[in-house]
Amino acid sequence: MSTHQQAQAYNYKVVRQFVVMTVVWGIVGMAMGVWIASQLVWPELNLDLPWTSFGRLRPLHTSLVIFGFAGSAQFAASYYAVQRTCQVRLFSDKLAAFTFWGWQATIVIMLISLPLGLTTTKEYAEIEFTGAVWMAIVWVAYGIVFFATLMRRKAKHIYVGNWFFGAFIVVIAMLHVVNHLSIPVSWFKSYPVYSGATDAMVQWWYGHNAVGFFLTTGFLGMMYYFVPKQVGRPVYSYRLSIVHFWALITLYIWAGPHHLHYTALPDWAQSLGMAMSLILLAPSWGGMINGMMTLSGAWHKLRSDPILRFLVLSLAFYGMSTFEGPMMAIKTVNALSHYTDWTIGHVHAGALGWVAMITFGSLYHMIPKVFGREQMHSIGMINAHFWLATIGTVLYIASMWVNGIAQGLMWRATNDDGTLTYAFVEALVASHPGFIVRFVGGVCFLSGMLLMAYNTWRTVRVADEKLALNNASLA
Repeated sequence: MSTHQQAQAYNYKVVRQFVVMTVVWGIVGMAMGVWIASQLVWPELNLDLPWTSFGRLRPLHTSLVIFGFAGSAQFAASYYAVQRTCQVRLFSDKLAAFTFWGWQATIVIMLISLPLGLTTTKEYAEIEFTGAVWMAIVWVAYGIVFFATLMRRKAKHIYVGNWFFGAFIVVIAMLHVVNHLSIPVSWFKSYPVYSGATDAMVQWWYGHNAVGFFLTTGFLGMMYYFVPKQVGRPVYSYRLSIVHFWALITLYIWAGPHHLHYTALPDWAQSLGMAMSLILLAPSWGGMINGMMTLSGAWHKLRSDPILRFLVLSLAFYGMSTFEGPMMAIKTVNALSHYTDWTIGHVHAGALGWVAMITFGSLYHMIPKVFGREQMHSIGMINAHFWLATIGTVLYIASMWVNGIAQGLMWRATNDDGTLTYAFVEALVASHPGFIVRFVGGVCFLSGMLLMAYNTWRTVRVADEKLALNNASLA
């Protein structure tokens, strides 16, 4: 089927819309991250205004990157992959369009409400009750479009990537609804139905699985589709991919308590979370190895294909992050790492190294196909983006590792008489060089994102010009 025939048979309009907004929210969200990183280097940059303070912009940064950038990427990838693997058009063009505009409205609600301080204060779930209800409505519509498309498929088999997309949709719906159960007292203020340690446990059951399902499972669906497509080879082991799926979704849901070591949470719950986190290493690495081994006999393509480099490097960071996470879940390691910048480094190893890299590779693969081009405007720009993103990620992670371990050691150091060796401000002063390096890494990463935006714009512009010429010739 030619590209033109595919465009007629499949709904690529909604895919194109989500692709463009992935790039837009990526720039806005990452720019916000660079701004708050700079505030830790130069505190005056909070501008002495409440809505530009670190405490208000930080949840805005995480929400824009997670839901705006990563969320739009998964909408685009799942709508693209489910049509091509099922060989059928999306269930409803109107409902698919609703999911696009509804999701963008959700992000705008966050963009307005969070700087104003209208927040639940819950990590990754800061959107207040009214916005959370709207978010759930859009998500249910997404589920209907995706699963109804699966049910109408012409291919008998359900490709494994769709299993991951499906689990991501179902579990995120469950997590979102349960964690946001609240008693509203006004349009933008509510109180959770849980309290104390129960509230903390429900929040981190949600919080860790927002990482496990919103930032892992959906992107594994992307990995299982785009890596074999870009390599031009079938996935290394289909059986391993199914084992990976069932093991991952069975174990991940139990790992949340490792965020609450040495707190009021019952000790048995902390230990259970630690044990499940350690076991989780096996399916995570099984998936990473499956992706890597798909390149067997095709490793030479990395020399000339920067899109494939993005995809393979994302798998390397996925493997590293899913080793580091279980290690940090061990109570004795967590006693050193918790509340330090090491945790920030770990999160961004996954967010920049895994989530963003797999997104970049997938978008570069998709954009020419959904916009009717043979390839992106500039392969050289993709290569430059790869190196900017890689250098930025390494600078970010390394600086936070050094900072985090230094902070942990300084905070726990004691004198012979039992008093603390260092004041908190001394640990902060020692962290300042790391904050500078983190800022530089963020600027590198954001520069790569801007380069991608320009490359995408040039690609789309030429595609539009080509379409206009075709229409003129037909007239």
